[in-house]
Amino acid sequence: MAGSRNVEVKRTYLEMTAPGDLRPARRADADARVERVEGAPASFYRYLYAEVGRAYRWVDRLGWTDDEIRAHLSSPSVSLWLLTVRAAPAGYFELNAAPDGSVEIAYFGLLPEFIGRGLGKHLLTEAVERAWSLGARRVWLHTCSLDDPAALPNYVSRGFRPFHEETYSVPGPS
Repeated sequence: MAGSRNVEVKRTYLEMTAPGDLRPARRADADARVERVEGAPASFYRYLYAEVGRAYRWVDRLGWTDDEIRAHLSSPSVSLWLLTVRAAPAGYFELNAAPDGSVEIAYFGLLPEFIGRGLGKHLLTEAVERAWSLGARRVWLHTCSLDDPAALPNYVSRGFRPFHEETYSVPGPS
């Protein structure tokens, strides 16, 4: 019986250092809306995280309890934003403001049914604009080779610049 082989993953960190760095992309769908979610139920947060991240092996938060999710979302440094299309959840992003004045786009993505419709460009534009509106001195995020192939080109097209790369291994599919 053969064991699964490790998969090498490349993680790229990207940043913007001024609001003028953003090259915005506007709504591809007139029915798309982005709104802040306050008091999100733990089950809804878990749904977004699991469904948006399923194809990209997002696993870090799958084991969080309802109490851990509620504590995380109640932090004044964290904000959750939902993309809807005709009132249906289509994607989300999570911002995390740090004491050093940086704002991380900690999680960002679309539900599978909404990929390929130009919504990711619009959602990223919204995420960056919301981050700057928090008074950020710097906006950053990271992506990896497990993410959608369109992720890194979208980040660079919106004006993000890579500032660090690292490689690590994860267990391969079993």
